[in-house]
Amino acid sequence: MRKFFGTDGIRGRVGEAPITPDFLLRLGWAAGRVFASEGQRKVLIGKDTRISGYMLESVLEAGLSAAGVDVHLLGPMPTPAIAYLTRTFRADAGIVISGSHNPYYDNGIKFFDSDGNKLPDSMELAIEAELATELETVESERLGKAYRIDDAPGRYIEYCKASTGNGFRLHGLKIVLDCANGATYHIAPSVFGELGAEVFTTGADPDGFNINAGCGAMHPQPLANEVLRVGGDVGIAFDGDGDRVIMIDHRGQVVDGDQLLYVIAAHRKSVDRVGGGIVGTEMSNLGLERALSAMKIPFVRSRVGDRYVLEELIRRDWILGGESSGHIICRDVSTTGDGIVSALQTLAAMAHSGESLQELTRGMQKLPQTMVNVPVASPKTVSETPRVREAVADAEANLGDRGRVLLRASGTEPVVRVMVEGEDAAEVSAVADELADVVRVALG
Repeated sequence: MRKFFGTDGIRGRVGEAPITPDFLLRLGWAAGRVFASEGQRKVLIGKDTRISGYMLESVLEAGLSAAGVDVHLLGPMPTPAIAYLTRTFRADAGIVISGSHNPYYDNGIKFFDSDGNKLPDSMELAIEAELATELETVESERLGKAYRIDDAPGRYIEYCKASTGNGFRLHGLKIVLDCANGATYHIAPSVFGELGAEVFTTGADPDGFNINAGCGAMHPQPLANEVLRVGGDVGIAFDGDGDRVIMIDHRGQVVDGDQLLYVIAAHRKSVDRVGGGIVGTEMSNLGLERALSAMKIPFVRSRVGDRYVLEELIRRDWILGGESSGHIICRDVSTTGDGIVSALQTLAAMAHSGESLQELTRGMQKLPQTMVNVPVASPKTVSETPRVREAVADAEANLGDRGRVLLRASGTEPVVRVMVEGEDAAEVSAVADELADVVRVALG
């Protein structure tokens, strides 16, 4: 059992365990010890735009150096950029300092291996084992050195531009970008502008505190308003670390991750590049499953989390998968979710078809979906509680093939997430409320 690592690294509120300077110093040292034991002595560190990134970067660097590992600092860069640069620099590992879509006062640490994939369980467990030992600094002649990579943004910009092929152009498109005052602020405008689009930007003035604050993928309505104001063809909203994307069509309508996954899959079907089937999650809208079935594209669901989507893609040797939240993985382009690359894949579908984003989404009808978060003392026992299981079985029987039910314990807070979706919005809402009441009484 992991003590510190969750499904997406280590995350928390800055100043509270485990996101404290003393712990991060030890984490850097422990990770360095594990890397060094396997002959790995070159690690890249990137971060998003949170003010705490300065502090956490410095203590991680010190810990790695104490373990005898060289550190190469990238500065503010999107999470997928660090995965890519770890590969191209032939580094042994990459570290991301980011709280993703969370507010500025949260932060976290994610690791990539030399191939740009998240660390295997065995390595995370080895790092946790080292954390339980006493910190010992290597001899002075073996201390790690620190370097700064100044051309990291340019390298990643070129990679993004090349992800859709050399002939791809965005001439004539008016695109509005919302960079969430995060790690894409100095990357995304160059990518889309250099490909020929007329670019308008918002959320591109980070101050250390405004990351994700009322903007970006978590808050797409301001971008929708801006698209309408400037008469844009499309809006693109990233989250704080740039690994997810939500888009806006020319009418100001939000296009979520499920719809984007459908658009990309349909385009790839038309050019015979689906690469097997599509992986969604337990939360993926039933409308996506039905639309893919109509195109005879296989679809399976993984647990919630891009980590599990990727694991399922690798297991089946498929290419494309993603989440409703906008994490989309195109394995033939990237090893992880990449907001900029996913947006470009969507724009490539628009360019190939000659249709607008709104027209491309018509083939998928989203079903009404309701989520109720129920605070409980022991959320992980929800699937073992007879009264809850009985209520879920009754709800599923009543919905039949018109909908579905999902109850799951949150991995980040003491709540049970009750999700119901179906063809009738009123019925869906009523069923969700009834199940939430059962969970509240049974586990409260």
